[in-house]
Amino acid sequence: MRKIITSLLVAIIIIAGCKKIQEGFLSDTMRYIDKNVYCLRGMPLVQSQPINIDGSTPPITFEMQNLRTESDGKPAPKEFFEKYDVLMFKPGMTFDINTDTTVAELDKKREWRKVPPMEFNTVSGQISFNRGSVNIPQGKYTFDLKATNVKGTKVFPAFATINIVNPLPEDIFVQEDNVANAFHDVTGAVTAQKNPKLTFTKVSNDGARIILKLTDKNGKPFNPKAGEIIRRGDRPTFENYARFNPVVFTDTAMICDFEVAPFPLARYVTPTTDWGHLIYYRIPSQFVNIDGFTPAMYSVNPRFAFSLKMEGTYIIELRFTDVTKTN
Repeated sequence: MRKIITSLLVAIIIIAGCKKIQEGFLSDTMRYIDKNVYCLRGMPLVQSQPINIDGSTPPITFEMQNLRTESDGKPAPKEFFEKYDVLMFKPGMTFDINTDTTVAELDKKREWRKVPPMEFNTVSGQISFNRGSVNIPQGKYTFDLKATNVKGTKVFPAFATINIVNPLPEDIFVQEDNVANAFHDVTGAVTAQKNPKLTFTKVSNDGARIILKLTDKNGKPFNPKAGEIIRRGDRPTFENYARFNPVVFTDTAMICDFEVAPFPLARYVTPTTDWGHLIYYRIPSQFVNIDGFTPAMYSVNPRFAFSLKMEGTYIIELRFTDVTKTN
């Protein structure tokens, strides 16, 4: 009897050993960290997080399916799939702040490419948007996800929502500093003025240009071409942050074609001082009347700083709230 039982156990073990072992694992709960993916229209590059595979066996191939309008299920608009001319870095090349100091050097790494505004990475599941995304209509869009690995294939309905939205002002422009002081031409005494208002206005998506204006409380611009805006000793000015093209002075503004966002690309650092992004100017006393100060005795000393995160053409205005232009 003992021999029979032993033989039966051996047979069971052999049969069990012959049973095919299931390979791999494909989770039912793969996901993005946030089911809402956001595209800021027109930004140079916006990427989602990779898909969390929740312990699934790699490699996994992902496929975006049935991209559609979330509200009515209609197919996503054609703008998602059309190709647009976008100035991009060539494959494998990136901007180097230490060596890319001229437009010619920059252009060795850049090229115009005709690409769709959205790309889906079939390995990581990341969704990427480029400047061409400015053409995609605002709205909410959803898609199904197909995932395949050694274990098999699964389809996840309504896997995530793509939100196409316009960038908020704070996504594009960051005010870092804005003050002004009244400077006595004889004694050198410095008295704080009201803080000026630093604002930006987007003119278009084209190019990469800042039109910088310093204006009085009525919006009348000072003339940098005529010496109404001058340097303050060795302190940094707008020109110190113009990396690729010289600043052009007009009757109403200082214009910089900055080529690559963000602007400024780097902090301004001298052997003795880290100036950050600070910009200093002086408006001589013969051009200004400051509320509450003796006319023609006080110059205006503004100090301000900002960063711009997106290419395009912008007017950036520093408006003095207590100053009147005299001519």
